[in-house]
Amino acid sequence: MAVSAKDVKKLRDMTGVGMMDCKKALTETNGDFEAAVELLRKKGQKVSAKRADRKASEGAIFVHTNEEATEALLVAFNCETDFVAKNAEFVGLGEQILAKAIAEKPASKEDLVALKLDERTITDHITDLVGKIGEKIEVSAYEVLQGEKIFSYIHNTGKLGVLVALKNVGDADISEAGSGIAMQIAAMKPLAVNRDGISQEIIDKELEIYRAQLIAEGKPEKMLDKIAQGKLNKFFKERTLLDQEYVRMSKTSVAKFLNGVQKGLTVSNFKRVEIA
Repeated sequence: MAVSAKDVKKLRDMTGVGMMDCKKALTETNGDFEAAVELLRKKGQKVSAKRADRKASEGAIFVHTNEEATEALLVAFNCETDFVAKNAEFVGLGEQILAKAIAEKPASKEDLVALKLDERTITDHITDLVGKIGEKIEVSAYEVLQGEKIFSYIHNTGKLGVLVALKNVGDADISEAGSGIAMQIAAMKPLAVNRDGISQEIIDKELEIYRAQLIAEGKPEKMLDKIAQGKLNKFFKERTLLDQEYVRMSKTSVAKFLNGVQKGLTVSNFKRVEIA
């Protein structure tokens, strides 16, 4: 059947998809708008599958902290280009996904994208946007953090977000300290709060690497374990948050800095998410 320019424009306004694609969809569905929308959605699914191997290394981090600052949520929404990351429709969907996470408190990223927005799942909405924009788009991370006092930080690129929970706060004003620790995590990339948070698998791997390096350097066998342990202690100082040197106060560990702000003040947990 012949498809009018008016109908093509109507479908274009409904979906945001290009005029030629709208015309083809209406032609194939004999002017049935509902069927045409479904066909365009299917096209979006094909685009999504086709681009599944592409790297979505741009995007935006969305964060929400409740009024009591005892719980925070973080959603990382990825795309392929910086241009799309600033697209109003992309940002709008990211904000809707965060709002849904706040309302429903899903247990995982998979549960989050299965939630419904306007009677269709978040996955469906993402697929629609893929069809319109032509880039790989995905929710790459979803984190929830609870604690006595939570601070958040989003780097000015919008691609790096941190949540950190402090405990033993007492009556002290810790706002500046909390913000500083969040930025410490962003900059220094700790693997865990303290040494207990480093898995035995990582420890064994590091020791194996150190021993191999020392053997290559010709160190005597009887000294290998002692030197390797020394290197491991240095690893802990560099990669565990409380052992790290505080970036705003040289020669002072994060643990010592926090205890100086309020006796017993420390970090209970943190989340660091980067789109890269």
